[in-house]
Amino acid sequence: MTISEKQQQLNKIAEEIKAFKGLEIAKNSTHAVPGEGDPNAQIMMVGEAPGQLENSTGRPFVGQSGQLMRKTLTETTGITPEEVFITNIVKFRPPDNRDPTPDEIEVCRDWLDRQINIIQPKIICTLGRFSMAKFIPDVSISRVHGQPRFVEFLGQKYIIFPMYHPAAALRGTTVLNEFKQDFVKLKNMLNPVSMPQNIPEEKPIITQPSLF
Repeated sequence: MTISEKQQQLNKIAEEIKAFKGLEIAKNSTHAVPGEGDPNAQIMMVGEAPGQLENSTGRPFVGQSGQLMRKTLTETTGITPEEVFITNIVKFRPPDNRDPTPDEIEVCRDWLDRQINIIQPKIICTLGRFSMAKFIPDVSISRVHGQPRFVEFLGQKYIIFPMYHPAAALRGTTVLNEFKQDFVKLKNMLNPVSMPQNIPEEKPIITQPSLF
């Protein structure tokens, strides 16, 4: 698929998301937030759900925590936010920034799966425990952050790289330092010479057809 074809397919998904009103959070949102970035990105950054500023602009990770993520990405790796693809597992803002519900995650699942299948990145960075659980269930983010592993997903093998959500990094110096250090590890993963050896493999993710 050419870059142009990928962009057309991503635009189609974005229009579906914007037109969708099958969830209360979709009905009540100012703007849906499909995601943005390079359709040929080596890295996808996948968070949990939009916040207040994302809801008002329709863009992912533009609030205080998002600015931290974008700044750390560029300063540490030399990669600009425009060179990755940034999105969330849920495409609409939950009220009061509450955690997304299982139903909301399930309804939005097919859109994210299709985005991943179109872009086919080398590395998927999960930001926070909800996006991590999509690929690596039943683990604690405090124990596995910064530890890449291969996951077979939709018939393709991806490197999943769990990271703290930047909102957590804003709340404490210890997590902030670990958050920044994980970006250093991400930079090393992009260099074949520095790529960690013997990255563990998870069992293939079995996905069920969406009910929506």
